[in-house]
Amino acid sequence: MAQYFLVKQEPETYPWEQFVADGVTMWDGVRNYQARNNLRLMKKGDKVLFYASNGPKCVMGTATVERPAYPDPTAEKGDWSAVDLRAGRALKQPVTLATMKATPELEGLPLLRHTRLSVMPISREHYET
Repeated sequence: MAQYFLVKQEPETYPWEQFVADGVTMWDGVRNYQARNNLRLMKKGDKVLFYASNGPKCVMGTATVERPAYPDPTAEKGDWSAVDLRAGRALKQPVTLATMKATPELEGLPLLRHTRLSVMPISREHYET
């Protein structure tokens, strides 16, 4: 059974359009223990929402986990993990943070409570909404 996640990225660092052009990317550089642990929960085929955290502050599109957690090759020290994500489809209409806050079905969405966390599990219902 698939799990569902939301990952956040700063568009000036790695925009949605670049992710789509790349097709598959290593999701690395996560240096928060809770986010790292969330990466480690990911399994191949899990569903992911891509959220642009600056500028538009919106969910841009979907992705899937291509490769589950492995040691992050960009980490010079410490126990950090990366995953590989495959770009999915762009949303017809990106879902803004303001829209999420105003949508009753998204009450309890972790993004609305943990605004600084870069990788978080979400429910299937939140994903589908």
